[in-house]
Amino acid sequence: MVDEVSSQVSSQISWHLVGDYFENCSCNIVCPCLVSAGAPLTARPTEGFCNVPLIFHIASGRYGDTALDGLNVLVILHAPGIMADGDWSQATYVDQRADDRQTEALAAIFGGTAGGPMAAFAPLISKNLGVSKVPITFRIDGKTRSAEIPGILHMSVDPLPTMHPSGEMWANIGHPVSPDRMVMAVGAPGNIFSDHGMRWDNSGKNGLYAPIQWSNQA
Repeated sequence: MVDEVSSQVSSQISWHLVGDYFENCSCNIVCPCLVSAGAPLTARPTEGFCNVPLIFHIASGRYGDTALDGLNVLVILHAPGIMADGDWSQATYVDQRADDRQTEALAAIFGGTAGGPMAAFAPLISKNLGVSKVPITFRIDGKTRSAEIPGILHMSVDPLPTMHPSGEMWANIGHPVSPDRMVMAVGAPGNIFSDHGMRWDNSGKNGLYAPIQWSNQA
């Protein structure tokens, strides 16, 4: 009952943010979960499961009267089979620079209880591994996106090679994080996540990145 009340309160608070995001899942390129002949998330991941870290940098944002500018967040998702079947596990990592109010706000936004894009994942998650505060580094160097959490995550992606003069292959694949604009990318060597009894190596696997502009307002 307490969780239900908390969720209702979170969803009523107005919030918005702009920034950048990237991910590197365990599928071969291109991930069939989003690009397949069937309905979204109904294709079997290429490895039979999906392990995916999603990393976010908030350039500017507010949750009610709480500023979120400059903070970083990591969300890790594990789906044991076809993603549409659910039974996902989720863990959230919040920038250690966040104060208590910012931490609560980021947990609500990126856990999906505050509405917005991440709410699309909430019905699929059956195991919440909690929220941790950690030092998170997020970098954009040209077309390379990278992130680091000491002892937990090293991740970097580059755009897939393309003949387009921009050097990027933009796609409209309907991903909840950025439905209308997404760059197809590939994970660099040494992309490792290790925590909660899991260890993933997504080197050379499917990647995506995009600018984001989110809110919980229609």
